[in-house]
Amino acid sequence: MPLLGAHMSIAGGYYKAVEAAAKLGMDVVQLFTKNNNQWNAKEITPAEAEKFRSTLAARGLTNPIAHASYLINLGSPDSVLWQKSVTAFVAELERAGQLGLAYVVMHPGAFTTSSEAEGIAAVARGLNEVHGRVSASAAHCLLENTAGQGSCLGWKFEQLAAILELIADRDRVGVCFDTCHAFAAGYDLRTANGYQTALQQFDDVVGLSRIKAFHLNDSKKGLGSRVDRHEHIGHGALGLEAFRCLLNDSRCAGVPMYLETPKEDCEGEPWDAINLRTLRELVKK
Repeated sequence: MPLLGAHMSIAGGYYKAVEAAAKLGMDVVQLFTKNNNQWNAKEITPAEAEKFRSTLAARGLTNPIAHASYLINLGSPDSVLWQKSVTAFVAELERAGQLGLAYVVMHPGAFTTSSEAEGIAAVARGLNEVHGRVSASAAHCLLENTAGQGSCLGWKFEQLAAILELIADRDRVGVCFDTCHAFAAGYDLRTANGYQTALQQFDDVVGLSRIKAFHLNDSKKGLGSRVDRHEHIGHGALGLEAFRCLLNDSRCAGVPMYLETPKEDCEGEPWDAINLRTLRELVKK
C-alpha cells in the first residue's frame, strides 16, 4: 500500500501532529517546525525533539517531513530579502535536523521585478550558499513544483531542471511533486494517457528519481489556471483518475504522499479521514 498522510498542526507541541496523524490512521506526516507566516521562531528544546521522536516510534509513523515558511523567497532580486531568505532556510534545515526529519519542502520562489532566468540563478545561488552553511548530513531540500501564480518559479518542469543544473551538490536537493500545482500549471493529469504523458515529461526533463515526496491535492481551479487552490480528493477539477494512476504507479511505490487539503469536518467526520479513505479505495488490491 502507498504511504499516505497529511500536513498536520503542531499546536500544543510537535508530537501533537504525530498523535493526530496516528488517530486518523496515517502512515506519514508533514508539519511546519515554526509559524509559517513569521520569520522568527523559538528554539526547539531537546525535550521537545525527544518527545516528537519517541511519539513517532510509538505510533509507527515514518517519513516525517517539514514544509518551509512561505515568506522565504530565494528567487528575489531584493538583496536584503534574498539574504534573509537564505538565513531563514538555513534555520529551517537545522530545525528539521533537530526533529530527525529528512526533508524540508520549499517553493522555489518568485523573480518579481527581475526575469525568469535571473530568478532561477538566484534560487540556485541561494541553495548553494545554504549548503555551505549547513552540514551535508542535515535535512535536504525538496523543491516543490508550483501552480505558477504571478512570477512564481517551478511551474514548468524545465524551470526545476534549470535550478538543479546550477546547484553544486545536487544530491542534497530533490523534488516534491504537487498534483494540484501540476494541473493548474497546465499538465493535464485527468486521464490515464494524460497522467502518463505528464510523468514521462517530468522523467525526461528532471527525472522521476528526484521525486522524494508527493503532495496529493485536487484543484479548485481548472487546467492551466495558474491558480493555487487545493480541493478535497475527487471534488475538484482534477478528479479521481490522476490519483488512481499515481497510487498504482510502480515507479512511485514507496514515495510518501501527503494531503494538503482544507482542514474542516464533513458531517462530523474530518475531511482528512474522508480523503484518506478515498485514496485507499483507489489502490488496486
